Amino acid sequence: MITIEQLGFHLPQGYLFKDVNLQITAGDKIGLVGKNGAGKSTLLRLLSGQEKPTEGSIHRGKESTVGFLTQDIVIDTNQNLFDYLNYSNETLNKLRDQIDDINHQLTTRTDYETDSYLQLLDDLNFANEQFQLFEGYQWEEKIATTLHGLGFEDDVFDQPLNKFSGGWKMRAELAKILVNNPSIILLDEPTNHLDIISIGWLEQYLQKFEGAVITISHDRLFLDNVTKRTLEITNGKILDFPFAYSTYKEKRAEEIEQLLEAQKQQEKEIKRTEELIDKFRAKANKAAMAQSLIKKLEKTERIEVETDEVAKMKITFPLSVQPGKWVLEMEDLGKSYDDLLLFKDINLTVGRGEKIALLGPNGVGKSTLLKRIMKTLDGKGTVKYGHNVELTYFAQDQTDTLNPEKTVYETVDDVAKGDIRKKLRSILGAFLFSGEDVDKKVSVLSGGERTRLALCQLLLSPSNVLILDEPTNHLDIKSKGVLKQALQQYEGTFIIVSHDREFLDGLTNRIWDIENKQLKIHHYTVQEYLRKKADAFEQAYAEKSKKKASQPQVEKNTKDTKQELSYEERKELKRNVNKLKNGIKKAEEKTEELEKEIASMDKIVEALDYSDEEKTANTLAKYEKLKKELESTMETWEKQVVELDNLDTSNL
Repeated sequence: MITIEQLGFHLPQGYLFKDVNLQITAGDKIGLVGKNGAGKSTLLRLLSGQEKPTEGSIHRGKESTVGFLTQDIVIDTNQNLFDYLNYSNETLNKLRDQIDDINHQLTTRTDYETDSYLQLLDDLNFANEQFQLFEGYQWEEKIATTLHGLGFEDDVFDQPLNKFSGGWKMRAELAKILVNNPSIILLDEPTNHLDIISIGWLEQYLQKFEGAVITISHDRLFLDNVTKRTLEITNGKILDFPFAYSTYKEKRAEEIEQLLEAQKQQEKEIKRTEELIDKFRAKANKAAMAQSLIKKLEKTERIEVETDEVAKMKITFPLSVQPGKWVLEMEDLGKSYDDLLLFKDINLTVGRGEKIALLGPNGVGKSTLLKRIMKTLDGKGTVKYGHNVELTYFAQDQTDTLNPEKTVYETVDDVAKGDIRKKLRSILGAFLFSGEDVDKKVSVLSGGERTRLALCQLLLSPSNVLILDEPTNHLDIKSKGVLKQALQQYEGTFIIVSHDREFLDGLTNRIWDIENKQLKIHHYTVQEYLRKKADAFEQAYAEKSKKKASQPQVEKNTKDTKQELSYEERKELKRNVNKLKNGIKKAEEKTEELEKEIASMDKIVEALDYSDEEKTANTLAKYEKLKKELESTMETWEKQVVELDNLDTSNL
């Protein structure tokens, strides 16, 4: 499906990778990993054809098609959501237009016996067969199913796409890729804007997908559930492992340990050789030996090892002060925007030490509830804080609050209190800021680096209640591990919104779920919650499909008992059907025309001067003729309608 030969990609600062040889076949499910800046997104762009390699070549099969979901999607169209998908397949568009054109000709032409008319019937039959072959008759249902799976409700199908947020546009683009069923799907962080339910649906879809999938993701569980092969970009090379992510990490750790040992031995050998060179170089009779050792050293391929070890220190964040037994109390809490009600009648007390995951699809009001708890948003009901409660809030746009002129170190030093300030460099190291990184200004940090810094700043701030809204967005797997470990050690209370299932697993002791405008509390695990949600979704969809299909199925079964017609019989039947439809259409047009004329004559007859006998006789004769013509036309129309109804068209 894809053959990569001697691939290389060069930037001004050097090669991202070179001399890459890979084979990707149908059914391959591949996770693409590597440090930030290693070239993961670049490789996807090369595979999609958006960029050209500096060296080597990429060969795709002639019939192969590619669907590429990027992180920088731009959709600016007034087209509504459903039409954006409905008209996204050029093959179906052409067939649809062809069928409409042929049908138009069949209903407007009257040369039923000509060869060209009969050829139209053949063309229509072939076009319909092609439309069925490309699943055209299931197309709209396929679109609706995919949109539902990705979290869209029916009432947004007809909304223009330029009214959607960036995250929902990304979902629309993903839906367009999936419904078109390409040979190869390339996904760059597909779970970033999906909720926890939609991620599970996407996993099931990709597991059943028969083509190749290559995905970049910081969601460990997503990689484990979808992929069976891992490509790692490291030190300008692409390493190939026949395992999903977690197994790959174990194997890679063993390999790195062996490489580090080999590197130590090599360094000892190099040092010994260099000492011999220095020793022999000074002696005339040993000069040739020295030159031989120098050449040997130059030919030695140095072992390079890129490790991703996170500082192993255990980070604990002491409470600012011990709060009372309860930290939050909500009374009749609710929020609505005009006619849109998000939630209502929340009456709940949060006790000291509770670890809460607030889950549910996007758009149900999770972030809004957190803002109501923080009292930064007005609404119905009240929120009370308990004794000695000190809240710290991490919003989705938290990085915007960082001072761009301060360094990484200064940013955390401003908020840290007490003895923990002595460990700031070690703590920053655990959040993957090491060496000179701590002296960088915030203004030059990447989005992921700013998120890590904002989280480090938050966890160093004095608090005993944390409110966290999507803290794992833009974090890589290692950074999420550091944050999870820190939260597991945190002795205070926290409420967290996240769609990362692996991150949440084992972190919380209860789940809040906004469902049907109410807040429900569950005491089972995240995995149990997801299973129940998935089962409910499948059951609801099955019931909807069963209800929708029940009547057509009866008709289908009835049709199945009909005797199949030969090709010539079907052609003759189609010709008769189109002839009758054409006659009915003309009769309807003639009826409308006659009714207008008779209506005009009605006014003339009312105003007749009966003293002029000749004019009166002519007018009444014309009037009667129109009425008889109308009656005859209506009889023709009725006869053709009955005849068409009596035709058995079930085998067409």
